[in-house]
Amino acid sequence: MHTKSRPKQFLEYNGKPIIIYTLELFDNHPMIDGIVVVCIESWIPFLEKMLKKFEINKVVRIVKGGTTGQESIYHGLVAANQISDGNEDTIVLIHDGVRPLITEETITDNINTVRDKGNCITCIPATETFIVKQEDGGLEIPTRANSLIARAPQSFFLIDIITAHRRAIDEGRNDFIDSCTMMSYYGYKMNTVIGPMENIKITTPTDYFIFKAMVEVHENQQIFGF
Repeated sequence: MHTKSRPKQFLEYNGKPIIIYTLELFDNHPMIDGIVVVCIESWIPFLEKMLKKFEINKVVRIVKGGTTGQESIYHGLVAANQISDGNEDTIVLIHDGVRPLITEETITDNINTVRDKGNCITCIPATETFIVKQEDGGLEIPTRANSLIARAPQSFFLIDIITAHRRAIDEGRNDFIDSCTMMSYYGYKMNTVIGPMENIKITTPTDYFIFKAMVEVHENQQIFGF
């Protein structure tokens, strides 16, 4: 995204920032008790204004981000742990602010899967063929039927994911690309749920136009019933 005036999560459509579209889904979900937002420090005052303007009520804390995605997630987990008083039954859903097209059903499936199996990665089926480069220069081509694309939320018992983060800090590991990669590295067997195909991460202009089109589709469904 070639924006210079503001981070992509604060780009607007119909006068509403992308991150607000995302937060509304969690704010309106009956199984979500509280939301921690990890935010670029200089944009926290703007975010606070937007939360009031759009009546987002479940955000219990805003914390500044870190120098990496891994560190930013850890900041959010520490805040969530403080709020929950270390309750071992606390479930946390880690989600991207620029992924506003998930559904209430996806959130519910994540929570229920963590309760039943301990963790959950939201995925979509692979619609194209993956090619994996091998260390010897060869190529591995997994069958498409056995391939999934990891998206978000990625959900865990809070005690498990924050313990993994602290272990990574102790070991000087700061290069995990996402939470499920970290958990898998530390020996956790990961579980999946299938989410909607439109659950894209808005990182390019094309993604933004897809987002606009999907918002219009959802609005037409409400108005016209199709």
